[in-house]
Amino acid sequence: MHTLESAEPPQPDLSELGHELLLTTPAQRRLALARPFLGLLACGLAAYAGWWWLTPFLVFLVFVGVVTVTHDVVHGSLGLNRRQTDWALFWLGAVLLESGHAYRLTHTQHHRVFPGEDDPEGDPARMTFWQSVLYGPLFLPRLWWWAYRRTRGDARQRRWLLAEAAWAVAVAIFGVVLWPVTPAVLVYVVLVVVGSWTYALLTVHLPHRSYGETPLTQTHTLRGRIIPALFLELTYHLEHHLYPQVPSHNLAELSRRLTPYFEQAGVEPRRVP
Repeated sequence: MHTLESAEPPQPDLSELGHELLLTTPAQRRLALARPFLGLLACGLAAYAGWWWLTPFLVFLVFVGVVTVTHDVVHGSLGLNRRQTDWALFWLGAVLLESGHAYRLTHTQHHRVFPGEDDPEGDPARMTFWQSVLYGPLFLPRLWWWAYRRTRGDARQRRWLLAEAAWAVAVAIFGVVLWPVTPAVLVYVVLVVVGSWTYALLTVHLPHRSYGETPLTQTHTLRGRIIPALFLELTYHLEHHLYPQVPSHNLAELSRRLTPYFEQAGVEPRRVP
């Protein structure tokens, strides 16, 4: 993506683009929240049928479903109340043995300060390609530890963080205990843990690499038909940073409406299949 940082036109207000971009229908909400668990069920059925070759692809779909809907939950764009949000963060994170509450704290910090300091989620953007690859296994543990330290004095948030960490450990132990009966649980644990090692590279380094100092140069956008749909519109990363309150299912339309603004600002979206 190439941009002109010196004379950026004013960013359109959401009222100009259309407030309907903020809408989430009940059907869209139910689908977004159910998708990760349907993927988890598909993984279980594939393991039961002995189709082990299919499980990595299904786990990939679970990752995409969880990351997308958790993103929307964190930004409050699905219309959940506080209690629903807390439980959604817990159970969505539980699917991938992660901490949804840690992600909420670090992701809101990322939007608040990037490309500034004290942004643990954004750290891989300042690394080289191979540094971000090697950093992968440390990425989520460091996000959790940063969130835990930040919640000193907030017993409620710490209970959620500790419960999420305990869940991940318990499932891993459960997988070891069940190994003589079925390898499915432990295989799933290994797949999601190893898969999480790609977060630093795929969700931070690549979207933000070569970032600039202005909002239009801090990340990129990928446009196409197949890849954005496969990733449930997460490829529209620039659009998301500019309007984080817009839910993922409306990012493609937001991107289309921003085309004149991007053209005027000299932003060239990257084209993918």
